[in-house]
Order: sequence, then structure tokens, then C-alpha cells
Amino acid sequence: MNVLFLNALPLLKKIEDAGFEVFFVGGAVRDCLLDRPISDVDIASSATPEEIKRIFPNTVDVGIEHGTVVVLYQGQSYEITTFREEAEYRDHRRPDEVFFVRSLIEDLKRRDFTMNAIAMNKEGEIIDPFNGKQAISKKQIVTVGDPKERFTEDALRMMRAVRFVSQLDFTLDPTCFDALKKMGSLLNHIAVERKTAEFEKLLVGKNRVNAIQLLCSCHLDQYLPQLGLFEKTISELTQFKCSELNSEEMWGLLLYSLEVKMDQVDHFLRCWKLPIKRIRQIQAIYHWTQFRLSHEWSSISLYDAGKENMIYAQRLVNSINHQELMDSVNSWIKLYDDLPIKGRAELNISR
Repeated sequence: MNVLFLNALPLLKKIEDAGFEVFFVGGAVRDCLLDRPISDVDIASSATPEEIKRIFPNTVDVGIEHGTVVVLYQGQSYEITTFREEAEYRDHRRPDEVFFVRSLIEDLKRRDFTMNAIAMNKEGEIIDPFNGKQAISKKQIVTVGDPKERFTEDALRMMRAVRFVSQLDFTLDPTCFDALKKMGSLLNHIAVERKTAEFEKLLVGKNRVNAIQLLCSCHLDQYLPQLGLFEKTISELTQFKCSELNSEEMWGLLLYSLEVKMDQVDHFLRCWKLPIKRIRQIQAIYHWTQFRLSHEWSSISLYDAGKENMIYAQRLVNSINHQELMDSVNSWIKLYDDLPIKGRAELNISR
């Protein structure tokens, strides 16, 4: 059992000793079964938030109306969410109302994909009422119940499905794929920030090429900021060596693939609600990529670009030219490191 699960076991025992059911649930259980790194654990219990607060003296109300309370225990913080059912999702994102229940199965039934509807008790035993383990073994993304219902409830689940294709190197269940093709317009109800967060995870997943192609084949890209305004589609990205690019580099490659003009970059990235600091960095990377595609680096351009932007730009140029990403990068780093001055702060100027 992963150390994060082991560390939480005394907390689970304390809840059980108080007479309630409690389980690990969600992505941590899925990633444990996939032998993937786990950053935190999600815990679900039959205890209500008020009952949890009676068990533990140190808690923080973070989403108590939705059944979630943070417990501070033995130097760690744990989110514990009450088993619940959900009412209608009239905004296609969040339920109008939640109802606390005592049944784990009813709680798992409301989740998005079968691989995320698996629970584990403190002994490590798996509770899998919707055959999530089978979906994992097939490397397939399957919704809990009718995909049209799941995507109508929360349209962001469509972006999550494609993001999991990228991150986990899974494929979509055929019924899930068909629903994606028909329901993309529901993404218009989702906040840009939410779509951007999923899109960025998709861009850096190990199977990003297939995920990008899937995004286009289902026409979901047409409901993402700016992407429907260009003659080219983001599928152009997949013709380049992009499997090892980081997030900033992928944004630069996206701009290049769509042939976004330099004076359009700021507006394009602002439409995705990216932070200004990141927008400025991506702009710089894109500028120096365009420069490098038609010029060799010189001492002046290396100085003007700076080491980080130079590395990003050179990796992007290598990607565009179908070369290994680090081809010639180390030699340019050496030339940069040999510059007598690398910034204005190093200039010794006196009046």
C-alpha cells in the first residue's frame, strides 16, 4: 500500500471506531491500481460533516455544503467528503443540490468514469461495483452509466475524458466517443478557466498526439477559446515532434501551428485566461522561435533572448524541423554561458 494511504490509516480507524464507514476513493485508488505516482488521497465516509467534526477537534470548513471538511490530523490535512447523491445539474457543471446518504454504492454511482468509481478500505480491499478495474485493464475510459447523462450533468467531463486519453494513454469506450461527438456544444456552459486547466493537462500528457486528434475528430476544439477562428486546426500540432515538450513550449507550438501572428498572440492567450506572467513568457518563446527559424543565434540575439527563452525556442525549432529536441542546444548554452555580460545588471556604468 502506498505511503500516503498508510499515513491516513489511523484517521480511517478513528472514523470506523466512531461507528461510520470510510474508504479511499477516486483518482488515488485508480492511480494505485495503475502503479502511478499519487500526490494525495481522497476519503469518503458515511459520516456527515458535523459528525466528522465531532470526531476530530481540528477541522476546516472548505465545502461543507457539498459534504467536504478538511481534517487536520497528525500534522497532515485530509479532505473527507460525505457519501452523497446529487440533484439536477441545470448549469451543466454543478448539481443544484446534494443529499447526504449512508451508502457507498450510491456515492460511487454519481461519479464520472468507472475507473474513478472504485473504493478501497483500510485493509486494501477493493470495492468495484461498476467494473472500473476491468476498464483499467482494458485501458479504456467508460462512463458510469449513460455517457449522455454524465456529460449533460457536467460538460467538463468531456474535456476530462480526452485529458485522460492523453495522461493515461487510454482509449474511449465507443459509446463515450459517440456522445462526445454529439454533445460538444455543452462546453459553452463551462468557464474558460476550467477548460484551460483540462486543456493544459491534455497538452503535456504522454499520449497528447492521440488526444489532440481525438479533440478534433469530436469537434470539441470548436468550443475552446479562439480555436475555431483559424483555417488550421490544432491537429497540425501532431505533425511535429512534440511528445517531450513542456507546457510553455506546447503553447508556442500551438501558436506556430495555427499561424498566429505576433500581434495576435496577446489576445489569443488572454482569451484562455492565462496569467499575464505566463503570457509574456509564451510571447517571448514564440518571438524567438520565429527569429530562430530564419536566423542563426548570435552573441547579441543570445543576450537579448536570455538563456531560458533561447533553450525553449531552440527546442521548438528542433521540434518543427523533426530533429531531436536537444540537438545543438548544449552548444548554444555554452556560447551563452561564455558571453561576457548576460544582463543589464552586470553593466558597470557610473555617471
